[in-house]
Amino acid sequence: MKASLVLAGGIALHAQLFVLDKTQMVRVTAANPYERFADGRPKVPDSVLNEIKLLTQEDVLNVLTAKGHPNHFEGNWRLLHPGKKLVGRVVTAQYMPVRADLAKISDEEAVERGWSTSPNQRVIDQLQPGDVLVVDLFGKVAGGTFVGDNLATAIFAATGNGFVIDGPVRDLDEIFPLDMGAYFRNVHPSAIRDVMLTGYNIPVRIGGVTVMPGDVVLGDREGVSFLAPEHIQAVLERAEETRIHDEWTKAKFLSGKYKSTDLYPRPKDPALVKEYEAYKASKMKRRN
Repeated sequence: MKASLVLAGGIALHAQLFVLDKTQMVRVTAANPYERFADGRPKVPDSVLNEIKLLTQEDVLNVLTAKGHPNHFEGNWRLLHPGKKLVGRVVTAQYMPVRADLAKISDEEAVERGWSTSPNQRVIDQLQPGDVLVVDLFGKVAGGTFVGDNLATAIFAATGNGFVIDGPVRDLDEIFPLDMGAYFRNVHPSAIRDVMLTGYNIPVRIGGVTVMPGDVVLGDREGVSFLAPEHIQAVLERAEETRIHDEWTKAKFLSGKYKSTDLYPRPKDPALVKEYEAYKASKMKRRN
């Protein structure tokens, strides 16, 4: 009976309560150009993640919008360390207000898989280096605290990375010493309660963004963006050109010889245009 309950898109209810299987994961991330983990989740290479660390939210915006992903940025977070960027491969977890009949199915699935009886630890125990845990806790405050200091430390130890939680954390003074980027909505001293884990590595909603497992998160002082793997190369190429443009333009401004309209957004004088194009050509990397 359980397997006959089907959600939109043909995914069985018991799969929605826990995790997409490999076939489903590959299907919903079919445009991924990179390798995959054993479960099918896209595995954007570390070398690419290192390049993404150089980006800003503005580098991402125009490219993703043009690619049909206008809803990729979410702001209005509390930041653990505002100067610490957060870049990594997304692992998702979805919570909903507790309902006994569905919670029972979720707990039974955990037993079948040999997972922890703690819903939070079911997810944390699966994390790998470079992952960023992204948790939809629907903005719950009291009783919505996904981690305190111990489980935050477990996440950092497993991934070398931080997290994005659409909900609160607890034990903030004890979490603060961890050298990681972390984004959360609130802080509350209560333990998590009256919620149930309804999905692991499935599409989730974080504010106004739909987030997929295997996306890459870029977090900075402004907020977080989620990049689909298939658009990362275009973002990097555009960002490189933008950085070269800004480097040349700022150097010209600092010479004291030009007013803003002479150079921005593009130089107008033909000689300056020629100079800029030569500078750009000398700086642009060759990408295969």
